[in-house]
Amino acid sequence: MKFLLDVCCSSHSLRRLLVECGHDVRLVSEIDPRTSDETVLAMAHEGGSIVIKEDKDFGELIVVQRRPHSGIIRFLELSVSE
Repeated sequence: MKFLLDVCCSSHSLRRLLVECGHDVRLVSEIDPRTSDETVLAMAHEGGSIVIKEDKDFGELIVVQRRPHSGIIRFLELSVSE
């Protein structure tokens, strides 16, 4: 699977775990940490990636505005050590 880790979830331990499991992982923080949520969502969808986030900022984009996406995983209170 392909994952795009948003800035709030860009811990190297999470990335390493996903890569060790055979997944393709990109970090928004390595592309441009100032990237807007709209751009992150579009970039992930165009690349067939699932976005991993900690906050709920995408709720309006995918529910209210019905923006296309390839999936969103939202972690609550994800710490760097997790």
